[in-house]
Amino acid sequence: MKKFYLIAGEPSGDLHGAHLIDALKVSFPDAEFYGFGGEKMQKAGLEIHQSIDQLSFMGFSEVIANLGIIRRNFKLAKAKIQEIQPHAIIYIDFPGFNMRMAKWSHAKGFKNYYYIAPQAWAWKPKRALALKKHIDQLFCILPFEKAFFAKYDYQVNYVGHPLVDIIDQYRKEDNTKINIESDKKIIALLPGSRRQEVEKILPIQLQAAQMMKDYDIYIAKASHLPSGLYEDLISSYNVEAIIYHGKTYDLLSSATLACVTSGTATLETALFKVPEVICYKGSQISYEIAKRLINIKYIGLANLIMDKEIVKELIQAECTVNRLYEELKKLEDLEILNTLQEEYKILEVKLGVGGAAKKTVEVIVQDLNRNFEKIK
Repeated sequence: MKKFYLIAGEPSGDLHGAHLIDALKVSFPDAEFYGFGGEKMQKAGLEIHQSIDQLSFMGFSEVIANLGIIRRNFKLAKAKIQEIQPHAIIYIDFPGFNMRMAKWSHAKGFKNYYYIAPQAWAWKPKRALALKKHIDQLFCILPFEKAFFAKYDYQVNYVGHPLVDIIDQYRKEDNTKINIESDKKIIALLPGSRRQEVEKILPIQLQAAQMMKDYDIYIAKASHLPSGLYEDLISSYNVEAIIYHGKTYDLLSSATLACVTSGTATLETALFKVPEVICYKGSQISYEIAKRLINIKYIGLANLIMDKEIVKELIQAECTVNRLYEELKKLEDLEILNTLQEEYKILEVKLGVGGAAKKTVEVIVQDLNRNFEKIK
C-alpha cells in the first residue's frame, strides 16, 4: 500500500491537488494520502495536517510578519513526514514553502515530485538548479516552461494545464450548475483568495462595479475566508452586492464581465470566455521589492501564455476605481469584445487537449517502479 504526502498552500493548489489525488487513486486504489491542503483535497481523501488558510501570505512584508506561523508549519510538515514515511512527497506550486521542504526531504532520502513547477522563469531563475538537485520529477503546465528548464540542462515533463480538464469536467456535469437568475447583466468580482488581497482589492472592485449601472454585482467568496470579511467591506462602501459562496464556476458561467485579482482565477475566467480586467494591489514595500526581482512582462496567465496583453492589467498605482471603471466600459464595445473572444480561442488551443493529472501519475508510477526495481 502506497502512502503519499502532498503539500498545497493556496486554493488553486487545493483544486489541482484534489484532481491529482483522484488520478492517483486509479493507479493506487488502496493508497493513503496525507498532507497540507484545503477542502477539495480533503474531500478527495487527504488527511489534512494543516489547512491552506494557515499557509499562504501575500507579499514580502506579510511573510516577515508571519514568520512564527511559517516556522511552525515547517516543523509540523517535517514531523509528520518522518512519522508517516511516505513512498513519495508531491509538492503543488507554493514554492516559497515547498522548495525548502524539498531540500530537506531530499537530504532525508524521500522521493520528491513537483506538480506545477515554480515560476523560476519569472524570478530567481537559478531555482532551476535547486529543483534539478532536489526533485526527482518536475511537472510543468505552461507551454514555454520546458524550454526554460532546458537552458539549465534539466529535462522536465510538460503535461499541459490542469484547468483544461477541470473546466471540461465542470461543463459536462450540467446537473451541478446553478444558473443565476438576474434582471440585469452580471459583473463578477473575484478579489483573490488571501485575506490581504480581499481587503486591498475588493473595495476598488466594488466601487468601480457600482458605477456600472446596468449590472448586478456578485462576489466570488473564497471558501476558507469568513463571510464577515466580505460583508463588512460591502457595508463600508455602501454597495449592493451578493456574496456567492464556493461556486465560482457557476458564477463565471453566468457573468457578462469580471474584475479578477491576479492569479489562477484570471486564466479560469479566460477559459470561461468572460471579458475581464486583471487587478493587483499589494503593500507598497512588497510591490517595490517584487518590481526589482520579478522579470516578466505580464502578471496575468492568459497574457503570459499568449505573450501579449490580451486582457488589461491594472497593477498597483494603476489599480484605482476610475481606471477599473474605464477598462470595464471598454469591454462593452463590440469590436473590442469580438477581438478578445478570438484571442480566448487561440489561448485555449495553446493550452492543449488536457490530461495533466493523468500524465503526471503515469510518470510517477514509472519512476516509483524503477526505484522499486533498484531496491530489489
